[in-house]
Amino acid sequence: MSTLKTFIVEDNPLIYENLVSTLEELTSVEVVGSAGDEASAVKWLLDEGNQVDLLIIDIFLLNGSGLGVLQAAKDADLPVRRVVLTNYASADIRRRCAALGADRVFDKSCELEELITYCARVADGTATAPGTLS
Repeated sequence: MSTLKTFIVEDNPLIYENLVSTLEELTSVEVVGSAGDEASAVKWLLDEGNQVDLLIIDIFLLNGSGLGVLQAAKDADLPVRRVVLTNYASADIRRRCAALGADRVFDKSCELEELITYCARVADGTATAPGTLS
């Protein structure tokens, strides 16, 4: 099982800390960077994005949007898996994220177990290929 070098875009410090501790405890995730707004996330991705395996992105940020981060990752053609973790996982948001290259969209309120399972499957090689949304 390989370690997933992960970059997280989340503006809520409590959610961020809980997410990091949960993922690092239960999966082979190593958080190597984070940002709380779109501009910082995009700058990091353009400078360091080719050194990570997984992006976990919240859509609604205090400054900017996770959709802009997804667009930047798509435009840069980064060879990285992209997942969205949001409280607003409506059908429309899921479609928009998929169109911007998200591999999966998880609802913060009820799909954390699925995110954990997904991370474990990516780390052990049993996840589907990026871009297949399953």
